[in-house]
Amino acid sequence: MASKLSKINLNDYKPLREVIFNSLREAIIIGELRPGERLMEVQLAEKMGVSRTPVREAIRKLELEGLVDMIPRKGAHVAELSIKDIMDVLEVRASLDGLATSLAAERITDDELKELKHINGQFASYIEKENLNGSIKKDVEFHDIIYKASRNDKLISILNNLREQVQRFRVIYLKEYNNSKNLIKEHNDIYEAVSSRSMENARNIAKTHIINQESTILSSLKMQKGNS
Repeated sequence: MASKLSKINLNDYKPLREVIFNSLREAIIIGELRPGERLMEVQLAEKMGVSRTPVREAIRKLELEGLVDMIPRKGAHVAELSIKDIMDVLEVRASLDGLATSLAAERITDDELKELKHINGQFASYIEKENLNGSIKKDVEFHDIIYKASRNDKLISILNNLREQVQRFRVIYLKEYNNSKNLIKEHNDIYEAVSSRSMENARNIAKTHIINQESTILSSLKMQKGNS
């Protein structure tokens, strides 16, 4: 996995504080900066080749987003992933994904189905090659096509609001899931249900996919806590 905390490109047209914020946020989301890890302004500034001020501003903004906790006398730390937070978020996502996939089965176009099949094939290829970055990217694209095909703007907006929280879980899931054949099968089953226009089947398969994800993530985190 390529580091997101390399030297900042000072030729980027975005404000420096925004570039640093986006780099730190992505590093947290993909797990390069792990839950509970302390964020040292001096070290981060040196690693990214910038001054401490924009790093400090980025950390404060990350705190507002809930990705960083400020602990008295201990400084900034990457926010922990609590068991309850994961259960709450994935409980909501299971229902919303089920609804979105059900609606997509009714409303998806032939062109979108072709794209979904293509992305699904790429996803399977990355999973088999154990390419984490590629797997994450194609997993996001796969579900985004389904969300778009639901033709429900309010539903899409709600799902997008969950995106970053879900992304942290997705990284753990794809890192820890040790049965690639089952993971590929789950995506294939979702595609087949949508392409066959079976709304109820699509809803149930999509919900089961997220429930399985929750089980894998919780098992991983409990194991980590037990070993810490």
